[in-house]
Amino acid sequence: MPFRFGWLSSGRDEAARQLLQAAWEQMQTGFIPAEITFVFCDCERGETAEADLFLDLAARLGIPTITFASRRFLPDLKKQDRDQWRVAFHREVKGRIASQLYDLLVLAGYMLILSAEICRQLTMINLHPALPGGPTGTWQEVIEKLIRERAETTGAMMHLVIPELDRGPAITYFSFPIQGGAFAPLWGEGPEEHGPLFQLIRQEGVRREIPLILLTLKAVAEGRTRIKDGKVVDGAGNAMQALSLTEEIERYLET
Repeated sequence: MPFRFGWLSSGRDEAARQLLQAAWEQMQTGFIPAEITFVFCDCERGETAEADLFLDLAARLGIPTITFASRRFLPDLKKQDRDQWRVAFHREVKGRIASQLYDLLVLAGYMLILSAEICRQLTMINLHPALPGGPTGTWQEVIEKLIRERAETTGAMMHLVIPELDRGPAITYFSFPIQGGAFAPLWGEGPEEHGPLFQLIRQEGVRREIPLILLTLKAVAEGRTRIKDGKVVDGAGNAMQALSLTEEIERYLET
């Protein structure tokens, strides 16, 4: 039986569709020995044009979909107590996916902050655009900190989702240098905020992110790395450090 992934997404943009399409295609070819057993989206049809395109894609690929509109759920509670709203909403999400068969949940452009409760109850992985132990926050905040600290390298990781945002144990990662080469002249005069240096760091990170996710799914499905009892382990169940996929990603980009 192939490894089974559940897919959680807000379907908000083209990148969400590209990722779903790429993962499905690589599973069809056998490159990733797995299947996506369902897609959950927190937008229902008719809410946004982008989400409709995402749901159309899932339907064309033959993947069962479950939708539940976050923006319509208990709006008064959301205004009064965002944390309690997250708990209530994600209890509903958990109930709606309870009958689905899956081995691991993938957050693939899921834009809501999860409740601490569901993080403890379900095993989920997510991408964070920084190296293990690196800056937390949005990708913009990460790059701003890298520039302030004149960092030597950056990258991204796939990590286990835990209640502490962006702090779950890393499963896989990639890295690349941001000093020297094309980056060198952009540091010279004191980089301007969101200027060419910022843009180049973002560009080089983004083009590696989908390969990181795909190759992580492959590594998990093949048993090279797994999650057991909240820890990252190898195929034999022994604790392991995050798996570097840097070289595999560079080869993938060349194909």
